[in-house]
Amino acid sequence: MLVLVAPGQGAQTPGFLTPWLDLPGAEEKLRQWSALIDLDLVHYGTEADEEQIRDTAVAQPLLVASALLSARQLLPSQGDVTAAVGAVAGHSVGELAAVALAGVLSDDEAMLLVRTRGRAMAEAAAVTETGMAALLGGERDTSVAHLERLGLTPANVNGKTQIVAAGTLEQLAALAEDKPEGVRRVVPLKVAGAFHTRHMALAVDTLAAATKEFTPRDPALPYVSNRDGQTVPTGGDALARLVGQVANPVRWDLCMETFQSLGATALVELCPGGTLAGLAKRDLPGVKTLALKTPDQLDEARALIAGQSTAAG
Repeated sequence: MLVLVAPGQGAQTPGFLTPWLDLPGAEEKLRQWSALIDLDLVHYGTEADEEQIRDTAVAQPLLVASALLSARQLLPSQGDVTAAVGAVAGHSVGELAAVALAGVLSDDEAMLLVRTRGRAMAEAAAVTETGMAALLGGERDTSVAHLERLGLTPANVNGKTQIVAAGTLEQLAALAEDKPEGVRRVVPLKVAGAFHTRHMALAVDTLAAATKEFTPRDPALPYVSNRDGQTVPTGGDALARLVGQVANPVRWDLCMETFQSLGATALVELCPGGTLAGLAKRDLPGVKTLALKTPDQLDEARALIAGQSTAAG
């Protein structure tokens, strides 16, 4: 069974979309979305520097666009996705791409919603100087308890030994000096705020109002939520979870447990892949993984997908 996943903020790098523009229709699609959301995705995906694409209001639409662009190269229609994929999920902002792949929203609707999400979270992040940092090593329960003592939030629980802390810059500085037992390093992340914490409360109201403009459809295949790793039965529930998720921790560890319980045998991480495939490689032994970064890997991804279909048949 194939799981298709979309990466979250921080996966973007300068120029990462450049090779994708050579594919038929790719630049045209990006320019259509750029006009739709009033953001030059071609510029930011090919020419902008690291600081420019770190901006939350830019990074989030750029990541959803890249995930959808690469997904539609692999599986052009909703029928193709439904036939080949056993489950979809996205990490944080990647959930906007996942709901489109599940058929809850159209690609255009997902782009409109992520534009609102990015702006709202950027505004919320500007209220207080906050940030995020990854803890490398350590044990999950020990690290979570330590973070809570420091007033930090375990904003991303990404696996058995990978947690991302979020809070004020002062709290993160204290963490760097006082690491949890077993943690080798505390690595600051290139994000603009403490996402998935109480610091994002202002963004929740904005996003809730924006979702009222859409009529969601029920997922056409299992959509796994960041909130608790559960599959979501209705489109309305999927959108409600997307709204609340901006101020609540991402439980990617629970998502991976669900992939395993569903019988996952392969996982493809959409562009710009790397992080989620790496987590799966470590925590989902026996599951084949592919991190899609460039169009050169499309044939390999297609072969992996075809192999899963053959095995299922």
